[in-house]
Amino acid sequence: MHYLLMYELVPDYLARRGEYRDAHLKLAWAAVERGELLLAGALAEPTDSAVLLFDGASPAVAEAFAKADPYVLAGLVTSWRVREWTTVVGAHAARPVRV
Repeated sequence: MHYLLMYELVPDYLARRGEYRDAHLKLAWAAVERGELLLAGALAEPTDSAVLLFDGASPAVAEAFAKADPYVLAGLVTSWRVREWTTVVGAHAARPVRV
């Protein structure tokens, strides 16, 4: 199953993220190494949100990531939510559908 962790970011996110970025990236790459996190990044122009794609049996891994994320803990993320994403097309689709 795929889950999207979606962040809403503070308006001055780019200016404030510096002191937390290394810790955030360390957390993210550790999740990649465990096979939990597939892709992640901020949306551009404007940089007002970010999306992280998780693979797992439940939303718990994505929720745990958000609760431990230095960006969330430092207040750079104004809100976050996890949504199941039913992926049906592509090499990594969780539920491939071919016709």
